[in-house]
Amino acid sequence: MRTGTAKAQRYGFIAAFTLPAFAFFCIFTIYPVLQALYYSLFDWSGMSEHKTFVGLDNFKAMFRDPIVWRSVGNDYFLVAGKVIGIMALATFFAVALTRFRFKLSGFFRSIFFIPNVISVVVIGVLWNFIYNPQIGFLNAFLSLFTKEKVDIAWLGFPAHTIWMLLPPAIWAGIGFYMILIIAAIQNIPSSLYEASDMEGAGQWSQFRSITLPLVWEQVKVSIIHITMTTLNGSFIIVWIMTEGGPDNSTQVMGSYMYQMAFRQFHFGFGAAIGVLILVVSLITTIVLQRLMRQETIELG
Repeated sequence: MRTGTAKAQRYGFIAAFTLPAFAFFCIFTIYPVLQALYYSLFDWSGMSEHKTFVGLDNFKAMFRDPIVWRSVGNDYFLVAGKVIGIMALATFFAVALTRFRFKLSGFFRSIFFIPNVISVVVIGVLWNFIYNPQIGFLNAFLSLFTKEKVDIAWLGFPAHTIWMLLPPAIWAGIGFYMILIIAAIQNIPSSLYEASDMEGAGQWSQFRSITLPLVWEQVKVSIIHITMTTLNGSFIIVWIMTEGGPDNSTQVMGSYMYQMAFRQFHFGFGAAIGVLILVVSLITTIVLQRLMRQETIELG
């Protein structure tokens, strides 16, 4: 009887702490997903109570829409650019600030982290100013090396504008992931580096054989996190800087969903794009986890 009572108390204690969190998850995650799936089956403006059931017509129209495929490609382009750029720079600075200690290392950690305490909206406005063809810092800087004033419209070329979104996106993310990798590096026993020094290993050899394998779990989590936040959150920086233009060249799934639902009032079509974002995110997460798991085994 005592054993049964103890188990009941244990399960009751676990339920008391997990059920509230599960309830919040259902209310703020599961319910919106089911609601988006429901609305995607209707032709609805989002402004009236009248909805016309159309079944899978919104999904058929979505897959025939070339802008949808362009937005998916742009999302993956930003994912690839951010993963490569952020992880390379964050890892470089993390190693530099831990392995080569100097007096101002704490100051530089704070400087690199500043973009993470700034609103994404502010970052978008700031980089819009930097790219401004008339009074922007970038053109002013380039003008120092030319005889004539540079007035390039950096966000005005459909073929290249998506590239101009990478610098602010990478700049905004370096500090956070650098701190995570620094924490992982600081957990590596110093005796491993001391032993490799005695064997004559160089800095690159130490990084490749000691640092990278032992921080790989943190790197893996960071890559997955960057991917998910980009697929689900690139809308803000895109909308602030370009609103998906010029000529839809910088549309991502989030911005196109917003445009169709709240600008053109095709709410059902926008909900279908929302479902697409969910499916793409889930598939990408599963694929990444499998790839990372294989890579971890190889490193071990």
